Amino acid sequence: MSASPHPLVLRGRQAFQARDFTAALSLCGMRLKEAPDDLDALELKAVIQQSRGDMKGAEDTMRHALALDPASAWAAHDLTQMLHVQGQTKAAEMAARHALIALPEDPQSHLQLAVILAEYDDLPAAEYHNRQALELAGPHPQILVNLALCLYNQGRLDEAESLFLQACRVAEQPPGARAMAMAHLSRVYEARRDMVNAWLWLDRAEQTGKPAGQDFALLRALYLSNTDKPKEALELIDRAGSRISPAALLDKGRLLDRLGRYEEAWAAMVTAKAKLAQEGKLAYDAPKIAAEFETLRAAFTAKSLARLPRAGTRTDVPQPVFILGFPRSGTTMIEQMLSSHDHVAPGGELPFVHEWQALSTRLLPGTEPYPQRLAEAQAADFHHIPTVLRDYYLGRAEIYGVMGEGRRLFTDKMPLNDAHLPLIRLAFPHAPVIRMLRHPLDVAISILSHNLTHGMNSGFAMETIVTHMIAQHGLDAHYDTIVEQPPLVVRYEDFVAHQEAETRRVLDYCGLGFDEACLRFHENRRHAPTPSYSQVSKPLNDRSIGRWRNYARQLAPWMDRIAPVVEALGYTLDL
Repeated sequence: MSASPHPLVLRGRQAFQARDFTAALSLCGMRLKEAPDDLDALELKAVIQQSRGDMKGAEDTMRHALALDPASAWAAHDLTQMLHVQGQTKAAEMAARHALIALPEDPQSHLQLAVILAEYDDLPAAEYHNRQALELAGPHPQILVNLALCLYNQGRLDEAESLFLQACRVAEQPPGARAMAMAHLSRVYEARRDMVNAWLWLDRAEQTGKPAGQDFALLRALYLSNTDKPKEALELIDRAGSRISPAALLDKGRLLDRLGRYEEAWAAMVTAKAKLAQEGKLAYDAPKIAAEFETLRAAFTAKSLARLPRAGTRTDVPQPVFILGFPRSGTTMIEQMLSSHDHVAPGGELPFVHEWQALSTRLLPGTEPYPQRLAEAQAADFHHIPTVLRDYYLGRAEIYGVMGEGRRLFTDKMPLNDAHLPLIRLAFPHAPVIRMLRHPLDVAISILSHNLTHGMNSGFAMETIVTHMIAQHGLDAHYDTIVEQPPLVVRYEDFVAHQEAETRRVLDYCGLGFDEACLRFHENRRHAPTPSYSQVSKPLNDRSIGRWRNYARQLAPWMDRIAPVVEALGYTLDL
């Protein structure tokens, strides 16, 4: 970019500021006709095109500028931001990665990639780039908050607290930004069960953000709900009237459920989930998923698995414990129990098993997609593929920092990893694999009452929840007949009723000695960054068992469809 813009560009900027877009674009055109590589003119042209709603034209202009100069900061950053705002996440990711290569010392390049990686839940990678941005730019409040959120969502509350405090103290920032940092800090204290400081910082956030029109009533209602004050929480949400957001409406549904107002609760949850799906443009493609599951059944048979090689067991690093099952089936509870043991580190929801699909396709020859291409590993020169998958997984776990110093095991509780059980058994033939079971209709009601995207967007309506349950049960039943070591099945209801016996059974299966701390997992100071975090911080109880009966009338349209699954899993539909 030239040190002094051409007079035509300067006149174009003046016209743009006067909102005379036609004149501004004409002046840009005149300059670009005589100097097609004038980056100042291209920048102004892209800004004008965005202001006029011509996003495709703006994208073409930015890409043209980057072709002329890959290190053009405005083009690299504006392109990433525009694509991201438009919801073109993959394209925005590629633009951010190209910006990082061209501008490795630019904090904005690191910050933009960090934001996208955090949305993918690749929190350690997002943490790294936020730290790079912080080192390059200094203590900028936005970077401090972004980094703190990465740490908070990894359960690293002490580090998050320090960074949120720094962000709150930065002098030069809008009151709204400071108020958000205060609200986030309040959540750190709430996660620690330190409600004195949680309320204190929430009050400060509300006072600071009030001039900017910020409203933290939903967060206040969450705290009231988590401290067993559902009536007060509901009253607070109801004050919003017709302005209530879908997220708040979903919270309202859960509060109505706790107060025994089941008709109203069902209506609120169904409406909220439909609105959330519409806002996010999220849909469950039942025919596509049914076809994918049928492909998995056809590709993974007892004979085909027997022909495939398996990795050995690494003895130099901690090993994973895979916790499978539907969301809301008790997976977080079992992880908290296991991670209370001295020899087990909590891993949380790790994406590595899902990443194996693309990796195996890149490593193997042929044109067939996954899972059919795995058959290529039968050839002797590709017998190493399961070992590569194993080491890729362990390498990613090391970078994530989930192995835990001095631990023997670490948990991986990604819901619905059940679909990849054969891959798990190829890479980790002897690893503990636990499948959590809970009454399907209790799971279904719980999924309906929370905003979850697991299960290929099946959780936004009861129809698709039931459909995916039936599909997953069929796949699980098939896998259990073909894998050499099926998962250890743990029933939520049995664990609640016979906690010590079930705890001993799980620990023994994992090769661990008994640890009294596992019976007091609700005292585990580790923050579980899932919707279950408040439940697993309380002593075990049976209040949620049989919850589905409160909605028997509303569930009637799906009873016949789900009945075979309920019966096969050993449950009943008795009222």
